[in-house]
Amino acid sequence: MFTGIVEAAGRIALLRRDGPEARLRVEAPFAGSLGRGESVAVDGVCLTVVGRGRGWFEAVASPQTLSCTTLGLRATGDRVNLERPLRAGDRLGGHLVQGHVDGIGMVESVAREGGGRRVRIGFPDGLGECIVVKGSIAVDGVSLTVAARLERAFEVALVPETLRVTRMGDHAPGTPVNLEVDMMGRYVVEYLKARDADRETAALVTREHLTRHGFGGRDGRR
Repeated sequence: MFTGIVEAAGRIALLRRDGPEARLRVEAPFAGSLGRGESVAVDGVCLTVVGRGRGWFEAVASPQTLSCTTLGLRATGDRVNLERPLRAGDRLGGHLVQGHVDGIGMVESVAREGGGRRVRIGFPDGLGECIVVKGSIAVDGVSLTVAARLERAFEVALVPETLRVTRMGDHAPGTPVNLEVDMMGRYVVEYLKARDADRETAALVTREHLTRHGFGGRDGRR
């Protein structure tokens, strides 16, 4: 579990394809504190440390991860946002982030806004129900607040500190980004969908429906 408060912007030192998988070596200032099997969010994608050295760690991205995140589009030398998992008792400065990407969005526009920037991001089908104004969303692992909501896009405001610590300042129109919607919002939407489906099913089971299928005689009993 993460918070979307990026600790540092690292760099991909090596990205090697190994069949359908990929092995990443990532330069990170906190690499020395990592142990084998620990989790690290890389651009919002939860990866498992499989090795480390002086100033770097390695992780393997599965075929599924490569197919549904931007890691499959990255290359050696690219910068990435990094965050270690939340520890019990830590302050929750952002919001609860699982590191399970829901879809790939696309930066549509970037404009200066005060000392920061305002970014518009288009999102894929299926995520709209979970993106609401003033709600939380993780973009490349960065916890942000939805400032505006359009039909197929949303806008976020990036403050100077976010631009300094993360690689969000590198984003330009056409940049693909990992999106993870708010976890609690996702569960609420799924619960409501399941409840409505149950109600529709229940409404279909009427006395007439049972009679047509041979249940119940004239006196209402079989």
